Amino acid sequence: SSQIAFDIARMILDGFDKHYRLFRQSSQAARSHFENRTWKLAQTQARERIAFYDSRVQECVQNLEDEYEEGDLTDSVWREVKLHYIGLLTDHRQPELAETFFNSVCCNILHRTYFHNDFIFVRPALSTEYIEPAEGTPAYRVYYPVRRDIATALRRMVTNFQLNCDFAHLDDDIGQVEKRLRVVLGDAPLEANYQLQVLASLFYRNKGAYIVGKLINGYQEHPFVIPVLHTRKGELVLDAVLTDGKLITLLFSFTRAYFQVDMEVPSAYVQFVRSMLPNKPRSEIYTILGLQKQGKALFYRDFLHHLRNSSDSFAVAPGIRGLVMVVFALPSFPYVFKAIKDSFPPPKETTPALVKEKYLLVKNHDRVGRMADTLEYSNVAFPRARFSEELLAELKQVAPSLVEEDG
Repeated sequence: SSQIAFDIARMILDGFDKHYRLFRQSSQAARSHFENRTWKLAQTQARERIAFYDSRVQECVQNLEDEYEEGDLTDSVWREVKLHYIGLLTDHRQPELAETFFNSVCCNILHRTYFHNDFIFVRPALSTEYIEPAEGTPAYRVYYPVRRDIATALRRMVTNFQLNCDFAHLDDDIGQVEKRLRVVLGDAPLEANYQLQVLASLFYRNKGAYIVGKLINGYQEHPFVIPVLHTRKGELVLDAVLTDGKLITLLFSFTRAYFQVDMEVPSAYVQFVRSMLPNKPRSEIYTILGLQKQGKALFYRDFLHHLRNSSDSFAVAPGIRGLVMVVFALPSFPYVFKAIKDSFPPPKETTPALVKEKYLLVKNHDRVGRMADTLEYSNVAFPRARFSEELLAELKQVAPSLVEEDG
């Protein structure tokens, strides 16, 4: 076993641990901003958090390049790096995020011919099931109402978050929430497992905090989200209770990414939210939790899986051709692919760099109602046999700098 390989694995994991420590500190600060109504600071910090990941990756890449000579990093060493890294993740609380961080670092150093499972985590190596938190706080709390008296359990649920603010009229608010949950529960007989499950951390975004949970009775699970807002006097109110799956899906969509949530075990939060919204891909849930790089990695894995289980061809997307982007699609895959053209015909007066800047603006936009969501990829290999000749000809004509064929 190579000592260099172990040291590199340790250095990359240290880089990730630093990233996630800062990520959690930012999420924890969101609570203070909410309590003190320091909205500008909260928005600035949320925007800065988006850049945390890339900063830590570049920092780790620079440390590796400063520490090791290129000749020392042979193929066998890189293979061992991954094996050592897997060993270091055995008891880790965020193994899936650490694997993605490893990929990001390696993809900044290695040529794309190394982008397969011998060297990076094309497939995850460790399970995220049943990871127990080290800090002793479970991902969610459980409350058992006494028969149909939900109000007492709801009061405990709200006050257990221990927000450093007074509520304007908590009993009245809880009465309204109870009234709605009774409607959701209906006349169904109460089963032995009748309970409320609520995620232990609030979801912060802009001027709101959100209680996320579900009411369980037998085999029925009823998700709910309760927004907590400030009045003009600075007191708190339970503003509403969302129980409609469509409204909760809208809340947890790219138009409202990225929530600030303090999570020691993020996979547990993803699993909980997915139990509320079973049709929502895990990639999107990671993204709405502020872990957009993990969302991006999972989306690409889903794409690779789809390629292996489909046979249709990429083709130019239907509709009016764009002046800035060439857009293509795989008919069986519900997303479009866009490549920025090398140059733009009149009346467009822009550059590829400015186009990227506009997409970055959307990425950093923190207000509700963003028009589009994108995942940016580079050095992506597509199967040549799945490309129509028309599409390939157009790509080579309008974006030749982005296209490379290697057989």
